[in-house]
Amino acid sequence: MPRQGAIVAVLAIAGMCSSFMFTLVVPIQSKLPELLHASRDDTAWVVTATLLAAAVITPISGRLGDMYGKRRIVLVLMATMVLGSVIAAFSPGIVGIIVGRALQGAVVGVVPLGISILRDVLHKDRVDSAIALISATLGVGGALGLPLSAFVTEKADWHLLFWVAAALGSVVFALVLWIVPVSVLRTAGRFDYTGAAGLAIGLIGVLLAISRGNTWGWFSVTTLATGIGGILVLLVWGWYELRIAEPLLDLRVAARRPVLLTNIASVAMGFSLFASNVSYPQILELPESLGGFGLSLIGASLIVMPSGIVMMVLSPFSGRIARTVGPKLLLILGAIALMAAYGFTILFSAEVWQILVANILIGVGIGFGYAAMPMLIMRSVPQSETGASNGLNALFRSLGTSTAAAIIAAVLASSAAVVDGVQIPSSGGFQSSFVLGGIAALLALICAAFIPTRQTFEEKHPSLPE
Repeated sequence: MPRQGAIVAVLAIAGMCSSFMFTLVVPIQSKLPELLHASRDDTAWVVTATLLAAAVITPISGRLGDMYGKRRIVLVLMATMVLGSVIAAFSPGIVGIIVGRALQGAVVGVVPLGISILRDVLHKDRVDSAIALISATLGVGGALGLPLSAFVTEKADWHLLFWVAAALGSVVFALVLWIVPVSVLRTAGRFDYTGAAGLAIGLIGVLLAISRGNTWGWFSVTTLATGIGGILVLLVWGWYELRIAEPLLDLRVAARRPVLLTNIASVAMGFSLFASNVSYPQILELPESLGGFGLSLIGASLIVMPSGIVMMVLSPFSGRIARTVGPKLLLILGAIALMAAYGFTILFSAEVWQILVANILIGVGIGFGYAAMPMLIMRSVPQSETGASNGLNALFRSLGTSTAAAIIAAVLASSAAVVDGVQIPSSGGFQSSFVLGGIAALLALICAAFIPTRQTFEEKHPSLPE
């Protein structure tokens, strides 16, 4: 078997590649209507398609990994991302870009699968630190990818972004094939195709309502139909999953108190993270005459970037804290750091360096929190279900980020004034966004406080096979 450090390094690179997909088109997002000769409503699907694909594929790929081999499914997801990148790179119009971006969204399932692989192949003393590192890549890839994307779009044709993504995905595919060992732990049984279809339909309905509610109108027939319809489908799906012998997701495991509270905290953590991702860059790029700091996209991304670096630097400390006192305290520390970040921003946001300090605190909070959540999940589920359970946890994080994107955008838009035909968010809107981010962090803290400190699943059930 390859050295364990090499396995961790390859999975960390795969995680950064995954998170990079979400910031890939940020530099050209406002220009997409002009570049693709389409309406702003249509070009919004370039982002929405990735979000929907990621949310649907992540829990399903986790289950497939448990059943058919985690490395195999990682390779399938990486190949899908490369295919999507090539399609988008060759596409001059909006349809090809949307299809390519949807296929790129598949790669998000790589992170929870990578975390599950670590549990299978690493010595138990190295697992926590490795999980912390892989979790950190969720922020590092985006933080480092944003200035890279901005630089590429300023210096070359925007299609080069997708060629960069294709090249990166190809390299990661080769490294995984070479370095990561084949999973020997498999879950027997048949794949639940009906459950997968039901979960996909329900999630798409709910996420469409959340992500497009601002555009369609929160109380429009379309938003209510997709949102309520999605919820009803998910309720029927849950009823069905509880009544079959081999469900896509074992909801009884998901309902255990530590798993349930961790997943709720994941929603809150995801919201708190994305509240800063939406509001900080906008206030940094807003012209000084309109209350912002007037930075370029590259300048703003360099202020945002240190949060990802902090997450990476903290990852070994996260592992040590988790081994010493348990991941529950790690999640509590993360929530406190996020509350401190937003509290600081509410009081001090008149200088660029103050936004930088707050963003570093965001990195501390997300670094600790995102490292703790998969550790808590894997201590509470049997080893045969780590892929599916981590995939479900990643889905809850996605729900939090999607909700934040919609709500923070609505808050900023509702407070905006029209200047030269352009909506400019007010200082009150930004303050409200910071308050909402802080409230989400408080919810994560409350959930963390009530997570029981208990033995791992295997310690509690020594007679069960892993």
